[in-house]
Amino acid sequence: MKPISLADKLARFSTHWDPHVVADYNGNDVMVVKFQGEFPFHLHENTDDFFLVLDGEMAMDIDDQSHIVKTGELFIVPKGVTHRPRAQKECHVLLIEPKGVPNTGDPTTAAPKPRI
Repeated sequence: MKPISLADKLARFSTHWDPHVVADYNGNDVMVVKFQGEFPFHLHENTDDFFLVLDGEMAMDIDDQSHIVKTGELFIVPKGVTHRPRAQKECHVLLIEPKGVPNTGDPTTAAPKPRI
């Protein structure tokens, strides 16, 4: 048990769309990730998707709508809803997902989740 510096964890990698696990919480992975550009449209059949913007600004595209999410704001995508996060400039995001849930909703296309 000790504090975790999210800024320190984010400084350890430079890749985009590459979530890194920083902690475990009640059977969930707590992760940091950097967004830039567009992620593919995808959905999670059995779990909601949690995004908390730590720094920067992202857009969440759902159907024909786009929602801007700024530093200090969070966005929850309900399970079964097709969505696409994107960011024009690099954006730092905290994600919380149940362990084993692929970031694309499909294990064959999911990014690995290294622990840092």
